[in-house]
Amino acid sequence: MAYQSSNLSVLSYANGFTLWHYRTPDLAADVDNVGYFNPAADALHVGDFVFVNTGLGATPTHGVMVVIANDSGVVDLANLTAFATVNSD
Repeated sequence: MAYQSSNLSVLSYANGFTLWHYRTPDLAADVDNVGYFNPAADALHVGDFVFVNTGLGATPTHGVMVVIANDSGVVDLANLTAFATVNSD
């Protein structure tokens, strides 16, 4: 699959920083690839955080990625910092 603009939403914005949410059936390893978010290059800025729910419908992974580059419309996000990866009960 590929980036879907309807799955990206703003959670909060202040002082030039935006907190985003993105959900997708794509795996986290695909979402953090250089260029995945290129269609959103006009909106995403270096330092923005993106809470993600990836792998939906298969192997879900949840966490945060940070926009580390946006140069001439080419966007790169850092690897996922995962939340709630294991339930130890």
